[in-house]
Amino acid sequence: MPVTSVALPQPRLALRRRVVALGLLVFASLASATTLALRPEGPANISEAKVLRHAGLMEGWKAGKIVVLVRHGERCDRSDNACLGDPDGITLAGSQVASKVGDGLQAMGMAQAQVLTSPVTRTRQTAMFMFGEAATSQDWLANCRKSMLQDVVAHKQPGRNLVLVTHSECIDALEDQAGLSGGDGPGYASALFVSVDPASGTPRVLGYLNASQWPRLLHRMKG
Repeated sequence: MPVTSVALPQPRLALRRRVVALGLLVFASLASATTLALRPEGPANISEAKVLRHAGLMEGWKAGKIVVLVRHGERCDRSDNACLGDPDGITLAGSQVASKVGDGLQAMGMAQAQVLTSPVTRTRQTAMFMFGEAATSQDWLANCRKSMLQDVVAHKQPGRNLVLVTHSECIDALEDQAGLSGGDGPGYASALFVSVDPASGTPRVLGYLNASQWPRLLHRMKG
């Protein structure tokens, strides 16, 4: 006996399509939420006592295992504050903050540290105000999105800490390549601390520090 197909009434067919579409949307949302839940959160604030203890920053710094990525100071072309000079440089306020960040790093000890900077004016100016002298500039600290984490590890010398003055997109790229979920992005002159194992070259993100939090970090490191 021949089988006769029966067409669904138009309203019922439309309802079924909406149900299927809704089901697919719910499935996609759950899959996305699961992926985010499995991905580690962004770096913690290293000035917090518990985070600092877990990071072992002072021990790592003394052993020359640490990389510090510092974002440049406040951009002249995105601020109403007075500029140092070049429109692609930093502001006067940005230079003052950079100087304080440099004081913080000097207090930790820079005898066994190397300083590199992006060749862009704002990063070179930031490095100058941090340490009072020009730093070696390298292109990979500006063209950084594809291999930032790999390049950081490649330039880290055994037994020497490494300070990199760079850009927000480079710090974001490193966090992303390290498998950390994104946050609001690094603020001006903020720092990201990374430990590199001297034997395996394995990097570990220790935490971030806002520019204004250096006094608290140094106080807790001394305590």
